Amino acid sequence: MLFLDTQHRVIPAEEIFHGTLSQTSVYTREVIRRAWAHNTAAVILAHNHPYGVAEPSQTDQLLTGALKQAPALVEVRVLDHFVVAVGQTLSFAERGLL
Repeated sequence: MLFLDTQHRVIPAEEIFHGTLSQTSVYTREVIRRAWAHNTAAVILAHNHPYGVAEPSQTDQLLTGALKQAPALVEVRVLDHFVVAVGQTLSFAERGLL
């Protein structure tokens, strides 16, 4: 997760969740808590797909929707969510999924 100031400069970057080969648990509350701790205005999310395909799953899309709505309630914008795989990167914003 990249934490950004009001001019979208990176404050810090942090790994906030760590999963297994096939899944991870992501908590919206923790995303908001970390954003507030850094006094951030916006965030960029990213996660990897270790199996090599950057196409977002339905779960990825639902989670991204929740991760966009909840921080907005406390004035933190989600600018993008990247899915990274070997040799591929997908941007939710470029795909119109954000």
